[in-house]
Amino acid sequence: MQQTRRYIIEILRELGQATVDDIVRELQKRRGKITAVTVRHHLGVLQTDGLIISPELRRRSTPGRPQHIYSLTDKATDLFPNNYQQLAASLLDQLSHQLPPDGVNVILEGVATQMANQAHISATHVTERLDMVVDYLNEQGYDACWEGTDEGYILHTANCPYHHINHVHDDDESALCQMDIRLMTSLLGAVPRRVARMTEGDSTCSYLIPLESS
Repeated sequence: MQQTRRYIIEILRELGQATVDDIVRELQKRRGKITAVTVRHHLGVLQTDGLIISPELRRRSTPGRPQHIYSLTDKATDLFPNNYQQLAASLLDQLSHQLPPDGVNVILEGVATQMANQAHISATHVTERLDMVVDYLNEQGYDACWEGTDEGYILHTANCPYHHINHVHDDDESALCQMDIRLMTSLLGAVPRRVARMTEGDSTCSYLIPLESS
């Protein structure tokens, strides 16, 4: 990423939100003289890239024109290091040691149900529902798509958001896969049949919704 835009993201992360004047002042501390016009150009690029939320107007407490305030999107915060992956792996490891397998499955099924509820999939027609499901899954990092076949509809997910978790026990991986099955079932409104699985060497995890189910 271009260095000035990187500085702007760091400034917005530190301040939470800022005006162009705020950003100019902070940038001058880091890289010397810079104009408001240049800052606005960089902000436009960052907004196009989905890293900055559309600016909001802030009224001044003193005479003068209102100013736009800028802040980061969730996509931008993902650019900074975090410990989410290690935390998730440690939590799963502790669950597997402290609870019987059925207890772990109950918790992960609850997570799947919560995710499905948050997706707000409202369409009833199968193709419209699949479009909504794919959009939601892609927001969660699944790299999803669907296709129609003679047997029914197949939902493909080409990326597993949990691949970074190093499982100590095979049962942990099975529990996460079962969580995905529960999630797909809730999202699709039908019980799919898994026809491919990345952990078994396939290029995707794929779920068939037979015509009679759809």
